[in-house]
Amino acid sequence: MFRIIILLLITSFSLGQKKLHIFKTTEKINIDGKLTEEVWQKCEKADSFWQNFPYDTSLAKVQTIAMVTYDEKFIYVAAICYDNNPERKYAVQSLKRDFSFPVTDAFAVVFEPFNDKANGYSFGLNPYGSQREGIVEKGGVWGVTTSWDIIWFSATQITDSAWTLEMAIPFKSIRYIPNVKKWGINFARNNLKINETSVWNKVPRNFNISNLAFVGELLWDDYPPKTKLNLALIPYATLAGNYDPQSKVYTFKPRFGGDVKYLITPSLNLDLTVYPDFSQANVDRQVTNLTRFSIFFPERRYFFLENQSLFNQLGFRQIRPFFSRRIGLYNGNIIPIITGARLSGKITPNTRIGFMNVQTEGVSDLGLNPQNYSVAVLQQQVFGRSNFTTFFVNRQGFNENEINKTDYNRVVGAEFNLQSNNGKWFGKAFYHRSFDKKYTKNPTANASFLMFRDIKWFFMWNHEYVSSNYNAEVGFVPRITQYDPLLDTVVRIGYFRIEPAVSRRFYPKSKVINWHGPWIYMSQYHSEDMFLTDRRLEVAYKVKLQNSSEFQLGHNEYYTYLWFYTDITRTMDSLLAPGGYFYRNNAFEWQTNYRKPVVSEGEVSYGSFYSGKKFSLNTKMRLRIQPRVFFDLTFRQDEIDFPELNEHSSLTQLGLGTEITFTTNLYWNTYFQYVNQLDFLSFYSRIQWRFRPMSDLFIVYVDNYRASDFMNSSRSIF
Repeated sequence: MFRIIILLLITSFSLGQKKLHIFKTTEKINIDGKLTEEVWQKCEKADSFWQNFPYDTSLAKVQTIAMVTYDEKFIYVAAICYDNNPERKYAVQSLKRDFSFPVTDAFAVVFEPFNDKANGYSFGLNPYGSQREGIVEKGGVWGVTTSWDIIWFSATQITDSAWTLEMAIPFKSIRYIPNVKKWGINFARNNLKINETSVWNKVPRNFNISNLAFVGELLWDDYPPKTKLNLALIPYATLAGNYDPQSKVYTFKPRFGGDVKYLITPSLNLDLTVYPDFSQANVDRQVTNLTRFSIFFPERRYFFLENQSLFNQLGFRQIRPFFSRRIGLYNGNIIPIITGARLSGKITPNTRIGFMNVQTEGVSDLGLNPQNYSVAVLQQQVFGRSNFTTFFVNRQGFNENEINKTDYNRVVGAEFNLQSNNGKWFGKAFYHRSFDKKYTKNPTANASFLMFRDIKWFFMWNHEYVSSNYNAEVGFVPRITQYDPLLDTVVRIGYFRIEPAVSRRFYPKSKVINWHGPWIYMSQYHSEDMFLTDRRLEVAYKVKLQNSSEFQLGHNEYYTYLWFYTDITRTMDSLLAPGGYFYRNNAFEWQTNYRKPVVSEGEVSYGSFYSGKKFSLNTKMRLRIQPRVFFDLTFRQDEIDFPELNEHSSLTQLGLGTEITFTTNLYWNTYFQYVNQLDFLSFYSRIQWRFRPMSDLFIVYVDNYRASDFMNSSRSIF
C-alpha cells in the first residue's frame, strides 16, 4: 500500500499554469471601484477566463479581466466583470459579510503564498460590495473556511456594461514567506445571470474552484515587503442582563476581555487572550437527533479560529483528539477562561507549527477544578502537497493552585495527509494513543482514508478503529459511549469501521441535464471482537441540471444492533429491546435552482425503522427580496410508529429566520426555533453594526421557553 501511495505522488502532475507578473506601484490608489488610476492601465492583465460550469472545455461566454499590483502596505486587486445582460438584476442573497459564493454573483481571488499547494487565502466581493474572506485549508479540496475575519478594504461600481471592483489587502493581515518571489494565484467569477462559473487558470468542473492544485503563478518583480511592527489589540466589553424565572429577578453583569495579535514574522503569528469572548452574539441552531450519539456543533470563538486546521482538524470527523469547544464549556455552562496563548504558522517553507495553552477557572457549583489545556502540533510538508503531522494534547487538573497528579488526560498521535499534485488523490492515515490513570489497556485509535476523483469516477475507501479505552477527553469521539438506562450508566464500546463508496458521472449533450450517474455507499461497524453492530448500504441515482437544480433518488438498507434498551426518539415511554434490527427506506432529495428568488432543498423518505415505520420530511426554503431582505424556513417532521410498543412519536423541528441588511455594515437578523424533542422554544434577535473594520457593536436578545407549557426558562439581553 505504501509503495502505491509513493508511486501516485511521484507520477502525479499539475495542469498547465498561467503566469501573471506583479509590479510595485508608487501611485496612490483610491479604493472606490472605478479603476481610474493609471496603474491599472499598465498592469499585466489576467484574462481569457475558462469555464468551470456548466462545462470546462471552452472559454467563458462572458469574460472577466483581473489585475494586481502592490506597494509597501497593500496588495491590490482590481477586476472588470463584463455583463451582457444589464437589464437583469444580479443575484445576491443579502449584503451581509461572508456570503456563499456558489449562490451569489461574485468575484474572488485565491492567493497561495507558501508554494505548498496546501494553504491559502480567498477574498471575494459581490456586485453590491459585500466582502467575503476565508482560509483555504487542505489544498482547497473542501472549499473555503469563512470563519476567518481580518481587516481589508474594497469597493465596487456597477455600470451598463460591467461591474468593477478594487481590493486593498494589507500585507500584515495575511501570512506569507517574505523572501519568495513566486506565489500561487487564481481568479474566479460566478455569473448567475447566465449560470456560468469561470476561472483564470483552468479548474476541471468536478473540483472546487478554490482547489490549490490548479492555481497559476504570481511572479513578483521583487520580494514582497516585510511588515513592520504588527500588533493588534482586539478588546471587547459585554453588558449582559439575565432573567431568572424562578426568582423573577433580573441581574446585570459586565464582562471585559480581549485578544492580542502579534506577527512575529510574516508567516508566524502569536495570539494572546484574556477572558475571551464566548461569541454570545451567535446561537447554535438546535436539531432533531434520531441517533444514539452526540451532535457536533462548530467552534465560533474568535481566539480558536485562525490556523484551526492545525488543531481542530486532527483525526477524522468522528475521531477528533482535540475539539476546542471542550475548553470553557461544560454541559452548556460557560467555564471562565482566564488566559490563553497560541503560536501558529510556518517557520520554514515546509514546516508548520502550532502551540496552544489555555487556563480555565474552577467552578465550585459544578464541582469543577481549574484546568490547563495544551496542544502542540508539528507539520512537515513532503512529496509536494502532502504532509506528516505529529501532535500532543494535554489536560491537566489543579487543586486550587497545585497540580493534581492523578487528574490528567493526554493524547499523542502521528498522521500522514496525502494530496497528489494533480488533485485527483486525497487521503489520510493516523495512529493515536491516549494516556490517563483509568484507561490503560490498548488506548489507541487508527484509521486510513483514500479518495480518487476525476471528471467521471469517484472512489473512496475508509477504515477506522477505536478502542473502548481510547479516551480523548478534550476531543470529540461520540460513538464509543452508549447509555444503559437500566443501570443509568454510560458504557464504553470500541469499534471497527469500513466505509467504501463509488460513483460514476455521465455528461450528455443536453440543454437540460449537466450530468447524471449512480452512487453506491456503504458504512459498516463491528465491535472490537468483529461482531456486526451497524450497517448502512445506499444505492442512489443523482442528476444535476443545467439550471443548477439537483435531484437524487435512493434506497437505503440498514442494520443496527442495540446493546441496551433504547429510547431512540428520546420521547418514548416504552423502550426498544436489545438485539439486531433490519430496516430500509426509500428517499428523494432535491435542491431547486438557487438563482431564483425562492429556493427549496430537502429530503423526503419513508420505510421501516427498527421494528416500526418512519416517515420523514426535512426541508429548507429561502426567499430573498434582494439585496436587503432574506427569509428562511427550516422544517423537519418525523412520524414514527412502533405498533408492538403502542408508541407513536411525532417530532417537529421548525426554524424561522429573517435577515435585513440595511447596508454592508449594518444587519438585523432574528431567528425563532422550536424542537419538541428537546421541549425547546426560543426567540433570538440581533443587531450588528460594524462601525469600523473588525470593530462591531452587537445588541442581542434571547428568550428561551419550555415548549410543553410555555414556561420561560431563561431570558437574556446583551
